Amino acid sequence: MATDRLLLEGLQFFGHHGDVEAERALGGRVDVDVEIHTDLRPAGRSDQLVDAVDYVRCYDAVRHVVETRQHNLLETVAEEIAAALLADSRVDSVRVRVAKQPPIAGVFHRFAVMIERGRQDAGA
Repeated sequence: MATDRLLLEGLQFFGHHGDVEAERALGGRVDVDVEIHTDLRPAGRSDQLVDAVDYVRCYDAVRHVVETRQHNLLETVAEEIAAALLADSRVDSVRVRVAKQPPIAGVFHRFAVMIERGRQDAGA
């Protein structure tokens, strides 16, 4: 497995995810951080996008999952993001963190899930 990492940090989207109907109806901010494990040497040597895992395409894949789908659980959002990123055969594994501030009483910054998935988890 590659030890190189491509990081997409502090991504913010508006999504309709949650177990409470109001969350799904009204939506809210969803924060995502992604760590993609891949071999960066080919791109580093060639300086050509064709040899890289394109972070713009990765961003678009994450945005698509968060903004166009609706799930009860952050775990499901994270799983779909991981699967979308692992669709690129150059990606060895991913770490995905998905967070939101649910509408509950209390003092907290946000709640999050973090998953790690590899090629073997994607059925590849």
